[in-house]
Amino acid sequence: MSDIIGQIDRAIAMTAGIVKGIGSHQWDAATPCSGWDVRAVLNHTVGGMRIFAAELTGADAGADHEADWLGDDPQAAFAAAADADRDAWHREGALGRTVRISLGALPGPMAAMIHFTEILVHGVDLAVATGQEDRVDERLCEELLAVMHGMGGIDDYRLPGVFGPEVAAPAEAPAHRRLLAYLGRTP
Repeated sequence: MSDIIGQIDRAIAMTAGIVKGIGSHQWDAATPCSGWDVRAVLNHTVGGMRIFAAELTGADAGADHEADWLGDDPQAAFAAAADADRDAWHREGALGRTVRISLGALPGPMAAMIHFTEILVHGVDLAVATGQEDRVDERLCEELLAVMHGMGGIDDYRLPGVFGPEVAAPAEAPAHRRLLAYLGRTP
């Protein structure tokens, strides 16, 4: 947990590169996140970033999580949300705040871990869906897997709409594929 802000920064940077590489013909492509296409995954991610940034700064997010956060320029919407999100996590005392999201009121470090997971995993979802797996930060995926295993697993979070049952993945699979499989996604 000591470098969670740095991990969020790295996840944002990775996902930003992937978002920039999404072609105009790929917005309706299926993703490993069951039932969601590329635009829906990105919209959810941008909404989460806006909500976390608002919580950390005491502002009003302006909409609920599943509103249309992307408008006519999804890539610009992501870039703006990424800047606001990064700035919010770097504010003095960010990890000391209580963050209220759909899961309830969370202490800053727990909220940061959830947010890091969301940005990284949805970035991987987008990379797989758009043929950009070479842009995934494998070390970051390994770090998240280690944290999840180190906390005894995620079985308490294997709920519809969160994480599914673990899917088998070859031990030699890249970290991002093992991460998706662990979370119940079948890429």
